[in-house]
Amino acid sequence: MSDMRLGAVESRFADIIWQNEPLRPGELVEQAEKELSWKRTTTYTVLKRLCDRGIFQNQDRIITSLISREEFYARQSEKFVEETFEGSLPAFLTAFASRKKLSGEEIEELKKVIEGMRG
Repeated sequence: MSDMRLGAVESRFADIIWQNEPLRPGELVEQAEKELSWKRTTTYTVLKRLCDRGIFQNQDRIITSLISREEFYARQSEKFVEETFEGSLPAFLTAFASRKKLSGEEIEELKKVIEGMRG
């Protein structure tokens, strides 16, 4: 999985696959035309690119993911924190919260997540 980044349009395309897999190529072409106004050739070009990156596969004319949407975005988040905040989640949260006040509900959710990570 060399380049795991997705641009905005690639991300919308990937969501089509994740939401509808397994898909036949014709079904994907129809969905991409409907949701993105893409032609068949564009759909196949972008699909090949994402398959080459190890995100999806087109095996026996069935398109499926090699990595779930949740796992993909978890890896993206980890990479962002590593590259931008030297791997420090507290530094990331401090930067995030300095511009956006968290609601009481969000704080409680974060506490639950942290508690779930312990031992």
